[in-house]
Amino acid sequence: MPSQDQSAPPYVRPAYLGLVFLGGMGGTLARFGLAAALPTPGGLPLGIFLINIAGAFALGLLLEALARRGADHGRRRALRLLLGTGFLGGFTTYSALAVDSALLLGAGRAVEGVAYLAVSVLVGLGATAVGIAVGSRTPSRAASDSAP
Repeated sequence: MPSQDQSAPPYVRPAYLGLVFLGGMGGTLARFGLAAALPTPGGLPLGIFLINIAGAFALGLLLEALARRGADHGRRRALRLLLGTGFLGGFTTYSALAVDSALLLGAGRAVEGVAYLAVSVLVGLGATAVGIAVGSRTPSRAASDSAP
């Protein structure tokens, strides 16, 4: 990580903004490619659903694993910004979830629209919890420092 003015808040430091930008660009491109490749059976946005669930799992896993490795600075902060805020922020798309739900509602498919919205949020919460549980298996910094 390049040397930065440490008096500036982290959210306005150019190198950190660059990490978020690069990660976000990659995540957005990955989402676009996957959404185009995944089917939409019966007009249901299955691709966006799967992308959001995978992103929720990955974010829970990443943040828990990083937290167990130590404080949010240096390389851990850079990874969190690049992969968490950037890539996974660009990869997941809750705005598309809202639009797709509204489109289903507007097309007279109220049950499907509400179910899509509710299931996405509930399964996303579950995926995050599973990601956190998997991430909790990461050895903590204290445990890894005491290893021979």
